[in-house]
Amino acid sequence: MRTGLLLVALILVFASCRSTRQITTVIARKDSAVVVVNPAESDSAKSVRATLDKIKAKHIGFTTFSSKVKVEYSDDKNRRFDFNAFVRMKKDSAIWISIIAALNIEAFRVMITPDSVVIMDKINRTVQHKPLLYLQEITQVPFDYKTLEDLILGNPVYLDKTIIAYADQGEKLSMSTVGKAFKHYLTVSKSDLNLLFSKLDDVDATRSRTANLAYGEYVAAGPWMFAGTRNISLSEKTKLDIKLDFKQVEFEKPMGFPFSVPKNFKVLN
Repeated sequence: MRTGLLLVALILVFASCRSTRQITTVIARKDSAVVVVNPAESDSAKSVRATLDKIKAKHIGFTTFSSKVKVEYSDDKNRRFDFNAFVRMKKDSAIWISIIAALNIEAFRVMITPDSVVIMDKINRTVQHKPLLYLQEITQVPFDYKTLEDLILGNPVYLDKTIIAYADQGEKLSMSTVGKAFKHYLTVSKSDLNLLFSKLDDVDATRSRTANLAYGEYVAAGPWMFAGTRNISLSEKTKLDIKLDFKQVEFEKPMGFPFSVPKNFKVLN
């Protein structure tokens, strides 16, 4: 299991993107009433923006978070990996990940802070120290530490205030926003505004990546509704699918972030 796979599977897989179709084409369906939102202060535009504000108000806030995550990975080269991970977070401070391999052996431990990434390979007895920008380099996706927190929590990311289309699909609502980096098409449940589907497209027409994310199995976790499952499909030159199944989700519990590197571990560049 490669370290890069670990990071992509647990954190950064959500942020791949593609620009192959106009979002207004994706969102338009025969059974939907599509509203093209323009800058004019029309009643429909105000209503759509009010809905977006309500979606943003459901943003999961936290001080501490922890969960066990079952990860299932497969790609078009017939590679398959199933493993468990334990994730702990302290807001604006630390993201701690422990990867459990076969025979219940800890294979990796990762510590991400607002300015650094430390990757400890406990099988090969090595450790790497990288800046946070390292994660941007291996994924070619612009993000910051707060975006990583939101990705793990299941909060919408790259949700810009500029709305270009909106559709009422009966029990669901869909809208498209566009920002400096991404076009974002998302679908929420009309009854509770829980996120159901998210698609990110790069605004750079030279890119050819796409990410489709489906959220489900919502459970109450403290004051929040948390998406217990995430199904992610990514494609560029290759295609991969990842399923994340979150268990033992807890917020606001005291927790530690143990990360002691043994002296005999080799430091890699």
